[in-house]
Amino acid sequence: MYRVYGDQHSGNCYKVKLVMRHLSLPYQWTEMSVLSGDTHTPAFLQRNPNGKIPVLEMEDGTCLAESNAIICFLADGSELIPTTRLERARMLQWLFFEQYSHEPSVASARFIVRYLNTPDERRQDLADRQREGHAALAVMEQQLTKTSFMTGDRFTLADIALYAYTHVAHEGGFDLSGYPAINAWLTRVSAQPGHVAMLD
Repeated sequence: MYRVYGDQHSGNCYKVKLVMRHLSLPYQWTEMSVLSGDTHTPAFLQRNPNGKIPVLEMEDGTCLAESNAIICFLADGSELIPTTRLERARMLQWLFFEQYSHEPSVASARFIVRYLNTPDERRQDLADRQREGHAALAVMEQQLTKTSFMTGDRFTLADIALYAYTHVAHEGGFDLSGYPAINAWLTRVSAQPGHVAMLD
């Protein structure tokens, strides 16, 4: 059985949970707190020297870090990964977009608001993250006016990866009312078989 080291409030960890549930994979969850230093203990650093979660541990003790690497590993050969070269590449395109353009802005704004309570010295940082986040959301909105899901008409890992932080973007001060296609997509994703809420 797999073991997942993660924080139930983290979107990156939530991605792993969603894939596990969509694919009915058995796992054990070990709750970790980054703010309490759980990820910098000697025991955890043996699992991931980078000191970050999520981490997937296999029965033989092999560990895998980085959320999108983990979900690609878990979903290999499943319906969550397209079968043609171009479709797979488009899925990967959105996974890279999520980590490079979306998560650093949308998730970072959420962290500042939710965990740091927006201290005065972070107000400009928050404004910058929100501006960049809206730019990323606009890219998603443009795509979703043309397709039902991020890569086309089928639900893939790209949707799971981008759903994780988009559905809680309001916690970072993002008003999603101006993104009708994203809101319709959020409803479609949450209606997929096996879907669970972040804290379930």
